[in-house]
Amino acid sequence: MRMTRAALAVAATALTPALLLTAPAFAAGAASAPAAVTASAATDDPGTPVDEMSEEELRIAILRIMADEDSGRGVNREGSKALDGTVEDMRAFLKTGYRLAQAEDDRVAIVKLLANPASGKRVIKEVNELLDSNATPEQLRAWLESGYRLAQAEDDRVAIVKLLANPASGKRVIKEVNELLDSNATPEQLRAWLETGYRLAQAEDDRVAIARIISDPNSSSALRAAARAAIDGTPEELRYFLEHGQYEVDA
Repeated sequence: MRMTRAALAVAATALTPALLLTAPAFAAGAASAPAAVTASAATDDPGTPVDEMSEEELRIAILRIMADEDSGRGVNREGSKALDGTVEDMRAFLKTGYRLAQAEDDRVAIVKLLANPASGKRVIKEVNELLDSNATPEQLRAWLESGYRLAQAEDDRVAIVKLLANPASGKRVIKEVNELLDSNATPEQLRAWLETGYRLAQAEDDRVAIARIISDPNSSSALRAAARAAIDGTPEELRYFLEHGQYEVDA
């Protein structure tokens, strides 16, 4: 089972350029769950059920679904088939086909998380539980809309706490970690800090460390020159200098 799932994860990763879906982003929010479609998707009348929609209303409703940035490969494939078919084909898509196609796309999005190096233990655990339980389309969608956010937040909190015990963490990183933990930060705030805030805080600590190399009387002239050249660099360049560059100078 695990070998099969690993193969699925690799396949899903390979399909990424062709897929029109992504895992739900915290900032943007997840895609809306497929619900019973009425004419509100296509007209100003919110009460017309699918069975009473005109051909034009059906077509517009499907096109709007396909135009949604959260619609994936399965939804677009089945929507296209319905548009190329009869009026009854379009009704069938809106009543049942959309739900099943969305579930297919949701399953691909969930399997892709197994191949994502950023996925932590909690996310991987919940993904495996979902796949092992043959979850319904509604369960898949619910997890992508809310469960994933909470599982990722748990993994993010663990990653952030670990920085307190990391000897490479400087004063700025430690300060910001403690502020995050003391403020009961939201899942979105935890993710934003790991994606951008940590990089900037680490850069500030790295710049201080490089400044100390410059002012250290035991530093060679070549090392000081290299440190002066590095101190105004990008966060990545600062980190590279401290991890590798300074040792290459005196090698």
